[in-house]
Parts: sequence; structure tokens; C-alpha cells
Amino acid sequence: DMACFGKIIGGGFPVGAYGGRREIMECVSPAGSVYQAGTLSGNPLAMHAGKAMLDYLKHQPAVYDVIEEKAAYLERGMRAILEEYHLPFSLVRAGSLMTLFFCERVPHRYDDVQKADLKKYSQYFRGMLDRGVMLAPSQFEAMFVSCALTKNDMDVTLQAFREVMKEMAA
Repeated sequence: DMACFGKIIGGGFPVGAYGGRREIMECVSPAGSVYQAGTLSGNPLAMHAGKAMLDYLKHQPAVYDVIEEKAAYLERGMRAILEEYHLPFSLVRAGSLMTLFFCERVPHRYDDVQKADLKKYSQYFRGMLDRGVMLAPSQFEAMFVSCALTKNDMDVTLQAFREVMKEMAA
């Protein structure tokens, strides 16, 4: 009944937005009695950046194909390395979002995700960081593959990944 959006609509700047059916939105001030405000609500810089990004994407739809290719390249490389070292893992990708879980099966529910090995993820995170690859420090946050990544960036990432997985397998 409602949709919530984060900083992507601000071109990376901090902002959020929500929307829903008319009867829900009419509950929000000034039409309704629910007051909503925030420090960054309607921030002009974020709104301008978001509109510029949306306009760019509208006129450059091939960017989605580029991001898909880059994410698929990273996924293939990571899967090959994980299989080489026989580590229990589950690599999940949807478009440009990818998450590596240290568990044997793809998690589908909260209970499944809770079985992921957080210590292994921490070891993975630290190993990648030590090699200059910055990932989300939480097992429960996805990697966002960017159009800005170069082939060299991805190969450096995969080399760091190989080194870390080799250490973890030992």
C-alpha cells in the first residue's frame, strides 16, 4: 500500500521519500493530521541531484545493461573462486545487488539468514578491507555494483577475493 525510497532518489545524497494510495497520503499534513518533517526533507541539493540522475537514466537506459554485465562478471568470478576453495556459501544476486552469505543454502526467510556464519563474514570483510576493497561491514547489507567500476577495479576485487578465500579455506 506504500512505497519507501532512500538516498537513490537523491542521486546519493541523504534523502528519503514515501508515497501511497490517496486515502493514505491524505492523512499527512497539510490535508491530514499526521505531521511529517525532517532535517533533510526536500533538501534542494538532494532533489536536484536526484532529478539529474533520474533524467540521465531515462535518456541513457543502456546504463542498466552495463551494470548488469559488471555484476554478472563479479558474480561469475566470485562463484568460481568459492567453488575452487569448497567454502560453504550462498551468493545471491538481483541485478546490481549482490550479497555473499556464509551458509550452505540460499536464505529465503529471516530464520535462514540467521544461520549465516557472521564470524566468517567478519573475516571476509576485514580481509577485503586490508586489500583495499571496501564492503559493507554487515553481513546483512548488499553490495551495490556501480556503473563507475572499471574492468581493472573488478579484477582487483576478484584478486583480493581469491586471496581472502584462500586464507579462509586454510
